[in-house]
Amino acid sequence: MPLPRTAATFVSPIVESRRWVQDVEFPANRPLINVSQAAPIDPPPLPLRQAMAEAALTEDTAHLYGPVLGNPALRAALAEQMSRHYDAQIEASQVAITSGCNQAFAATIAALCSDGDEVIVPTPWYFNHKMWLDMSGVTAVPLSTGPDMSPSVDAAAELITDRTRAIALVSPNNPCGVEYPAELVRAFYELAQEHGIRLILDETYRDFDSRSGPPHDLFQQPGWDATLVHLYSFSKAYRLTGHRVGAIATGPDLLYEMEKFLDTVTICPNQLGQMAALWGIENLDQWVAGERAEILDRRAAIEEHFPVLSAKGWKLLGLGAYFAYVEHPYTESALDLAGKLVNEASVLMLPGTMFMPQDDPAGHRQFRIAFANIDRAGIAELFHRLANLPF
Repeated sequence: MPLPRTAATFVSPIVESRRWVQDVEFPANRPLINVSQAAPIDPPPLPLRQAMAEAALTEDTAHLYGPVLGNPALRAALAEQMSRHYDAQIEASQVAITSGCNQAFAATIAALCSDGDEVIVPTPWYFNHKMWLDMSGVTAVPLSTGPDMSPSVDAAAELITDRTRAIALVSPNNPCGVEYPAELVRAFYELAQEHGIRLILDETYRDFDSRSGPPHDLFQQPGWDATLVHLYSFSKAYRLTGHRVGAIATGPDLLYEMEKFLDTVTICPNQLGQMAALWGIENLDQWVAGERAEILDRRAAIEEHFPVLSAKGWKLLGLGAYFAYVEHPYTESALDLAGKLVNEASVLMLPGTMFMPQDDPAGHRQFRIAFANIDRAGIAELFHRLANLPF
């Protein structure tokens, strides 16, 4: 009997890692430092929560079904915001709202692929992308990255077959943090355009990019929506993780196909979450700028404190947005070391094996550090513990 779709993939690393710390009692003088997940642990800012509470009490539509592709006001506001951010002209008809960015990716794959098709994914990859491809019967074709953790366009070109439907990039990258240069993103767009496939560009962390101005010029290209599928999340910008609000920008024809998937899975995005996202777009630009400044300061703290680890043989492979990606100096696999870090250093971070194909040895040497929820003092303490491991 064939196995169910879910058996085709692995357990979510976030779910698995939570089990590692379940029932563990950490010493009072060495509390757990959790750098396993990037999702904000703080609630949305108080004015946004007040606006949500008011909407829940006074807006009947907050509790009803809405349009499958999202509320028109939010689609229009996001299109306008994106037009400013990317110095381009993006229409509301090219934008849809989803129940989180993971669903945006799922809808994209459902609209583009059938069993046996292929999507090229740089490694290390975002594990939920790999999981959805597995469960969809779509082959994730790994594209190795170079020493700078950036993928090669020439190497990607060699992987394209008649079953290739898309190339999936994440920038700023999860898990590596790397901000792909505009020239690299443009080259991947041109490669996809040349071969008649889609470029899926997940920009969940665009609000925390260290660069000023548009991070790329893809939205400025004529007919961009025939090649590009842009994915976004409101979870990080406004701390709306539990309300599940994401977005897609692409051509209306592809959105028409995605609508079938979205209608079947959730019918419509969360209404209260959409109202919160709209309020955020209209009122929280300065607040988000402050959040970005704080994240960039923590990124700087990683660079400032990393020499204490470099002296012990650690290497900083990638850094940006919410993530640092590192190589450890030990002979043991990162997967085995992860358990030791919990028990002997009170540190929870994800090993590179969770972001790599099983047969790729590089993952055994690597860890992802999600630093968005620890401040400068926490970063210093984390590196102190890693530099003084008792093994």
